[in-house]
Amino acid sequence: MSHRAWLQVLRERYFVSGLTIAALARQSGWSKSKVSELLRGAGLYPTWELTHSLVHVLGLPTRPMQLLWCEAAADAGKKPDWIEGCISKVVVATGGLRPPLEHRAFTELYRPGYTAYGKVFLPTGAEARRAVAEALVILWMRWDEALVSSGAAQFAWPILRWSVMARAPHTADHHPELTPAAFDTVALARAVGPGDQFRQFEESLNLFQAISRLPDLELDVTVLVHLRGMDTAAVADLLGLPPSLITLTDERARRSLAIALAPHSLGGTP
Repeated sequence: MSHRAWLQVLRERYFVSGLTIAALARQSGWSKSKVSELLRGAGLYPTWELTHSLVHVLGLPTRPMQLLWCEAAADAGKKPDWIEGCISKVVVATGGLRPPLEHRAFTELYRPGYTAYGKVFLPTGAEARRAVAEALVILWMRWDEALVSSGAAQFAWPILRWSVMARAPHTADHHPELTPAAFDTVALARAVGPGDQFRQFEESLNLFQAISRLPDLELDVTVLVHLRGMDTAAVADLLGLPPSLITLTDERARRSLAIALAPHSLGGTP
């Protein structure tokens, strides 16, 4: 997962650079086969020296890529000594060791909402925090793009969503698994007896299964408004979208869920 995070960013920058593999190899000082192997994600986990050379040629910020590379190396089973040895071979300018001030302010403002979203889909709070941290590092790496986009929040949300969904359990038909969130619903907590709890739990499972099948934006709005209790203005700010669009999306999602759950609510069978 973490390997794909930094490799995806590197590939995207390569695709828009206009460079050929041969040109990238020539400018980085590595063979075409090594460069091609790295971009394809094939072979052994690449050294930081090779990765950094491509990062430099493609004009990506070094420090955030290094953080992602180190995390992915650990996930790939590389020993700390190997990782530190690779890093020590490349000198990183000290001026880029911290994100820009604007990015740090963005992180402080949006991290809580991002984490709340992640906790709906990921098994543990630690996994949610890790997904959010990864997304914010990728955003740091692409901060120059965010600044010239229609809005940093709107630019950042797909990055956060990708990081969460890449880690989230999915059903056999490729929908994100929401059923663990059923244990944390207000309605279930208020159920009086065991029979009430069982009935509410069954209803929650049906509801979460229906929510998981909503289109992406409807799913996100439903999760943030109804499972995380955010108001329309807060959700609009988090996603970087107009409040009117959030309201419209919420209404559309409600209609879809009402149709999907109608057989259950009427006591019949689907």
